[in-house]
Amino acid sequence: MSVSALLSVAGVSRTFGGVYAVIGPNGAGKSTLFSMIGGHLKPSTGSISYDGARLDRVAPHRRARSGIAMVFQGARLFHGMTARENVMVGAHATTRAGALSATLRLPRHRREERQIRAWATDALARVGLADWADRQAEALPLGQQRALQVARALCGRPRLLLLDEPASGLRAAERAALADLIEELRAGGLTMMLVEHDVAFVTRLADRVTVLDLGQVIAQNTPQAIRADPRVVAAYLGAEPTA
Repeated sequence: MSVSALLSVAGVSRTFGGVYAVIGPNGAGKSTLFSMIGGHLKPSTGSISYDGARLDRVAPHRRARSGIAMVFQGARLFHGMTARENVMVGAHATTRAGALSATLRLPRHRREERQIRAWATDALARVGLADWADRQAEALPLGQQRALQVARALCGRPRLLLLDEPASGLRAAERAALADLIEELRAGGLTMMLVEHDVAFVTRLADRVTVLDLGQVIAQNTPQAIRADPRVVAAYLGAEPTA
């Protein structure tokens, strides 16, 4: 029995004035690619499909509702809100009650709010932040802020999670904790795409790795094969690749 890919990217590119960012069938451009999958940028050429349907003209909030969530590089928090309230924002695209129902506090809105609060509490527990739920989000250390972003994405019940350099700026212990969390989510069946510069972090977590150099795909293989690929060694260490 054949299994179709959840996400398919083919021949996609994006132009920025005089700078041309190329993304081939296997992916390139890192954060630019993630922004196009999430709907924050439109491809200049090519196609992106999710669960068998074209995404090219689908609005970002509809992509989120279909199960695509993204953790951006750097901590992006809503200041003046608790950790739980920050996480609840991640489920906004799944709400159905509408603005009028929310304004009038109708029963449907109250039911949705209780459900989202429960999802947020569960997401905080999954990332190890249950004890921080009612604290101000900006009071969390950087590692916990990054975990909070993951919890916010999980609150939307995603099928595809995009992680844009989630370990950037973290200390060794925080990186290890984040890697443990990603492994747990993968074991639970969540599909994830990860952009990261730390080779050890990537090879620990990924089932398959694509390596880019100057916008070009230079290798795509298992983590073990990638670590031994002379082209990858040359790209990262500046050595001449062997024949």
